[in-house]
Amino acid sequence: MASTRRVKRVASAQPGFLNVKTSADFNEASGVKRKRVNRNKKKNWNKYSDINDVESFLNDVRHQERTTGGLLSEKSDESLFFLDIGEPKKAEQKVPETVWGKTRRGKPARPLRIDLILQHDSLVQPPKDVLAHQQPNAKKLRRIAQKSEHLVAKGVLPRRLKRLQRRKPVIEGPKKVVTEANNYPERGYYDIWEQETKVSGDPWYLQQTGKKRVKRPDKLNEKPSLLPAVEVIAAGGSYNPDFFSHQALLQEAHEVEVKKKKADDKLERQLAVNKEDTATLDTVLQEEVEGLVEEDEEEEMAPIEEDDDDAVVGAIASGEKKTEKQRKKEKAEKIKDQLRLADRREIDQKQQLFQLRSIKASVKEQEQNTEEKQKIRKANQEAEKSQPRRLGRLKFQPQDMEVQLSDELAGSLRQLKPEGSVAKDRFKSLQKRNLIEPRERAKFKRRLKLKYTEKRAFKAIT
Repeated sequence: MASTRRVKRVASAQPGFLNVKTSADFNEASGVKRKRVNRNKKKNWNKYSDINDVESFLNDVRHQERTTGGLLSEKSDESLFFLDIGEPKKAEQKVPETVWGKTRRGKPARPLRIDLILQHDSLVQPPKDVLAHQQPNAKKLRRIAQKSEHLVAKGVLPRRLKRLQRRKPVIEGPKKVVTEANNYPERGYYDIWEQETKVSGDPWYLQQTGKKRVKRPDKLNEKPSLLPAVEVIAAGGSYNPDFFSHQALLQEAHEVEVKKKKADDKLERQLAVNKEDTATLDTVLQEEVEGLVEEDEEEEMAPIEEDDDDAVVGAIASGEKKTEKQRKKEKAEKIKDQLRLADRREIDQKQQLFQLRSIKASVKEQEQNTEEKQKIRKANQEAEKSQPRRLGRLKFQPQDMEVQLSDELAGSLRQLKPEGSVAKDRFKSLQKRNLIEPRERAKFKRRLKLKYTEKRAFKAIT
């Protein structure tokens, strides 16, 4: 009750408020006992709170602001009242009659009802959009601008202006030549399908804006291999070859097979077990008896003790402090050695004057050797361009030669049988030309073991 009375007292104290009695006031006046409610709980605030008087006051304030632009109690008398002295006499004006009944004779045109509904009749000013005038980091930007103005007044230019001053002026090239007539046969040829596009504009501006194209490295224009994409087989590989060319191709295939056989034999010899290294009964017995025989420990310890004594005596002898006479003597010998080396160096330099001819000959010979090594290195590099390089984990294995024996030759194209695979041939060609790395087929590894069981029908038979 105390809170309700306080709200009513505050509301009635506002200027321009009309005090209206509510149902609660009638209940208090009539002496009806109200229900006692615990107002400390939040669920009872809206349920048992009477705020009709506050809402009516706020609605009255909103209506006054919307119609008059503020509270009536705060308005002046001149804005609320006026002196009625009658309508002023106006000169009669002839209103022209228009079509479609928009105006009538002698009366001005009235606005449409829909236009009146859409008009803004509230006198309350719209709220100011604060976010529209805000700028992120405005204080920081203002401080930076003030600092730059202060430096410019002193004659200190910022880095951006310095870079603009150091920028080289654009040298205007020659004017464009007027295009010649199409019927002129000696005009320059223009390729409409040319891939390279001419960049027009300031090069410095294009570089700063990131629109300038990066220069293509010359290394990308070089081919990884000098081998042709499709290698033509020798004349002996034809379906109806010459006898001698076919025999030459057979000899080449034979040499390839001989090399493979030699490599396999060499591998077998390296992996073969040496009979001398195999274990015998004597060696097995000797290994089993190892460590069972006792050895004399006193004979082994005696020489070790003597060596330890000698080492201790040597350490004591080397740790003795040198006398002043010994240090002076060592210093004098050291100076004599330095002087001797300096004299020897001077003598060698004088002797080199008489060896200029031989030195010149040796330098010339060294340069010739260097040039020969460079030529050999370049020749090896050119030879490597036609050979497959090591690009991956595996080494390139050339494809087997497709050769037919003399009794397998076909007499015509009808009887010719195809050999090899076009896909495999192209794949090997890509590997040989260093376009892809050599690969091998992925091995299938079964995770779970297979389990073999007999079917019920098969068991019945057996």
